[in-house]
Amino acid sequence: MDAMDGGAQRSGLQDPPGPGSAEQEGVPGEWDGGEGPPEVKRSQPLFIHSSSRQPEEEPRASSLPSIPNPFPELCSPSNSPILSSPALGQGPPREGTSHVVKVFGEDGACRSLEVSAGTTARQLCETLVRRTRALQDHSWALVELHQHLALERCLEDHESVVEVQSSWPPGADSRFVFRKNFAKYELFKSNASFFPEVMVSSCLEANKSMAHSELIQNFLNSGSCPEVQGFLQLREAGRKVWKRFYFSLRRSGLYYSTKGTSKDPRHLQYFADLTESNIYYVTQGKKHYGTPTEFGFCIKPSKVRSGVKGLKLLCSEDEQSRSCWMAAFRLFKYGMQLYRNYQQAQARLSQPPWIGPTPLVSAAPATAPTPWGPPRSPPAPLQRSVSDNALVAMDFSGCTGRVIENPSEVLTVALEEAQAWRKKTTHRYSLPAACQSSPLSAAIHRTQPWFHGRISREDTQQLIGRQGLVDGVFLVRESQRNPKGFVLSLCHLQRVKHYLILPSEEEGRLYFTMDDGQTRFADLIQLVEFHQINRGILPCKLRHYCTCVAL
Repeated sequence: MDAMDGGAQRSGLQDPPGPGSAEQEGVPGEWDGGEGPPEVKRSQPLFIHSSSRQPEEEPRASSLPSIPNPFPELCSPSNSPILSSPALGQGPPREGTSHVVKVFGEDGACRSLEVSAGTTARQLCETLVRRTRALQDHSWALVELHQHLALERCLEDHESVVEVQSSWPPGADSRFVFRKNFAKYELFKSNASFFPEVMVSSCLEANKSMAHSELIQNFLNSGSCPEVQGFLQLREAGRKVWKRFYFSLRRSGLYYSTKGTSKDPRHLQYFADLTESNIYYVTQGKKHYGTPTEFGFCIKPSKVRSGVKGLKLLCSEDEQSRSCWMAAFRLFKYGMQLYRNYQQAQARLSQPPWIGPTPLVSAAPATAPTPWGPPRSPPAPLQRSVSDNALVAMDFSGCTGRVIENPSEVLTVALEEAQAWRKKTTHRYSLPAACQSSPLSAAIHRTQPWFHGRISREDTQQLIGRQGLVDGVFLVRESQRNPKGFVLSLCHLQRVKHYLILPSEEEGRLYFTMDDGQTRFADLIQLVEFHQINRGILPCKLRHYCTCVAL
């Protein structure tokens, strides 16, 4: 700890949990396996197992007669309304025992799975991917959602699912949600955009000989977090007033300045210990907490089980600032473990889908009947998608193909190729003129996972925001203003843009266009496949499509 950190005083707004602070009453402590039993507190239930036998002791002489127990049912945890009451909490998970975990889909459907105490979020996601027959990639995630608090966070791959579930308060509206999160490891791919120069200026000043991207990459490779600073809105404890402070994330924790942007130790106030807290996105900040903007997030100490009291609510000015703080908090808490998770995820992409560790998750057999219908058939083998890095613009006009590296030439060839595709694939993608109005031809795009039907513009932006504001995340939907048109919604620079797709006819044949007929496509499938390889008129190529799986 440097002199600045040592001279800082703790904030009077919130008392952060220190390393020597006592555990919260009612939360059982951990046993390190040494001699002697773990400490039992008054508010912790003591489970008495009828099958366990204590070592025999020598009989003691007593003049008192043996008195029979008038309430023998109270000695069994399974029958006792006191010892088995859910109001006492679930306690820490026990090794070697199985637990039931409920996972929800984005459509609200639920699936229960029996897992072991050591099952991680990545293992549970891999099991759900196989059972839903989805494509295997590292973008699937398990999200911890607290609806009553409007908080959510993406579990890291190494986190124990049972341990997280045991920390929930009894009776609270908390759940796990299985969905895509394309921004999970984006900080290791686009590190310069996640950490703007203005927010890491102190690190740049200390390392003037290194470029911005090189400096951030060194931090990521070493599993350490750069010093981040910037303005944030803070909600004072017990009040609904938001005030603007200058925050600084240092090696010893998170601080804020009581005097402008001063970093003098006399003006720095200690705010939170991130190692003993979890970081959540605030989903409906203006409705629940009156946030000044929609870019709120929350630091929730581990000892806070329920209620708003104890939450440290913050709000940034834009999405880029919030993404930077969230990425820095993850690096601060998990360090090298987060980088190892990313490396393991990249290594799994190069493996066949049948190679990997045996999952520690069990569920009903594939042929077992379900309450909703006939027995399920065994899942089909998964088909792995092609890596985006393997797709480049090519020119096959000569005797041999060549890679096109000039961006202007790529755009010219893309426009010419679109015209050639329409002429060459007219017979393949189009039906005869007499069948142009066939429902099958008009609904071929409805079978694609990137098509979401008639959803509103607001729901589209929320869906893309939940699955990650990463360049190239897209979906196709029906237009609400034009009954015959469609809309391509695409994320670029953490903003969602919408492009109108209009149908048109030429010589009795139907085609679709986004640029007034300059580039024409036989159907929406051809349009999407083209822009997955070529940018065209879009600001970036289509990389990841939003999809929702049914559990």
